[in-house]
Amino acid sequence: MRKISLICTLFSVLLVVSCSLQIEDRAVGVSSNKKKEDVTRFDRPEASILKGVKIPGDKAYFYTSGLVADPINPDAAVGNYERYGNTYQQSISILDKIQATLNEGGFDLKDVFFLRVYLAPNKEGVVDWDAWFKAYGEYFNNEDNPNKVARSTIAVYALANPDLLIEIEAVAAK
Repeated sequence: MRKISLICTLFSVLLVVSCSLQIEDRAVGVSSNKKKEDVTRFDRPEASILKGVKIPGDKAYFYTSGLVADPINPDAAVGNYERYGNTYQQSISILDKIQATLNEGGFDLKDVFFLRVYLAPNKEGVVDWDAWFKAYGEYFNNEDNPNKVARSTIAVYALANPDLLIEIEAVAAK
């Protein structure tokens, strides 16, 4: 009686292990046959930005926080544009910082698909849109990086530090 019970127990264990292995093999086979989708960019040929972007579920994402410029002259008095520079200089500083931050995570500017940009007016009350657009064109939608991104550019009353004229968030996927 003990032999029959032992044989039945062994048979049951072998049956369960065999079924588990077959299920795992099928699961691996299904996932390995799944086609990887590309990021789809919905272009606006007449514009330097996209209409939209579709990111498939198999992509990894990277989000930056809102980044601001580093001081170009830390010794300059607070409230003086010599400290952080004008909108163009701040834009370049931030785009360089975005590139470095992306690189830390294994991403690149070519992986960026969305930017959210906050522009604040200077002391004369003028938002320098053209300075931002010029800096953007040096990093995106050009010969070195033909990547266009979806983008929101928003004028705000002020940023947290009144010497800052621009803040940028980036989202990348690959």
